[in-house]
Amino acid sequence: MKLTSLRALVAAIEEGSLRSAARRLGVTQPALTKLIRELERELATTLLLRSTTGVLATAQGMVLYERALAAERELAQAVDQIQQLGGRMAGTLTIGAVPLAVMLLIPETVRTFGREFPQIQLRVVEELYIAQLTRLRKGEVDIALGPLPEQLPAGEFAVETLMPISMVVVVSKGNPLGRARRLAELGKAPWVYTGSGPESGYARLYYERHGLEPPPAAALVNSTLGLLSMLAGGNCVGLMPYQIAMHPMAQQYLDIVPVAEGPLKLTLGALARTDTALKPSVRHFLAHLHRAAHHLGGGPA
Repeated sequence: MKLTSLRALVAAIEEGSLRSAARRLGVTQPALTKLIRELERELATTLLLRSTTGVLATAQGMVLYERALAAERELAQAVDQIQQLGGRMAGTLTIGAVPLAVMLLIPETVRTFGREFPQIQLRVVEELYIAQLTRLRKGEVDIALGPLPEQLPAGEFAVETLMPISMVVVVSKGNPLGRARRLAELGKAPWVYTGSGPESGYARLYYERHGLEPPPAAALVNSTLGLLSMLAGGNCVGLMPYQIAMHPMAQQYLDIVPVAEGPLKLTLGALARTDTALKPSVRHFLAHLHRAAHHLGGGPA
């Protein structure tokens, strides 16, 4: 199975057109068609459905497409690692980060790391931690930054602890729920959960840590912007990192609820796949993250 044939398949599926795929790879359309047909003969299956409007991957084609993308990423990682081990600090580094890390750690880290290694191109992807772990396992990001999960498979990731985080209870400005002084008083309130489902999320963890029944999720969001919008414009309750809640943009719309239980304490950390932790650029970026985190605190006690 040739790498050029796999690249031809990937381009055809992503472009949805053999002509566009050939143009993208800088080959003729007949040459690209031949590469894909060779793959189909080798695997004795149909990988693309052809029509007058373009091409569409079959189920078998999608399986090979996903594996081809993973192989391409692994080869790119190998090239970067070999060059870096030889002293040439170049290539790309992709960082997945939660909004708090983007706001607090990424700017200073990118500044100092970029100054030391100007030939390494940095790409920052902002999203929730659950999606980052999936990307990390697939090799789509080199480092994931976010609150460390309480249970991680032993040996799967290289783990770096960076700084404490305090998640505080927040409501819209002037919301009567802001007068609550204990978590139990908010147990029937409409909570906004951040995460993939109501069975997870920090609100559930928060209540469970204090021996309370977790409140039902009135809404689910997958971004800090979505959380801000839901809280600022409604009668909902949510959890938010202290530093974000205290940011001037959020402060004008939100109040922190001073519950007696205090904030939910988490730890902001960095995860890398154990096989990529040896990549020099990953090690250097982690060192710069530690320097940036050293000057920051996690919020209220």
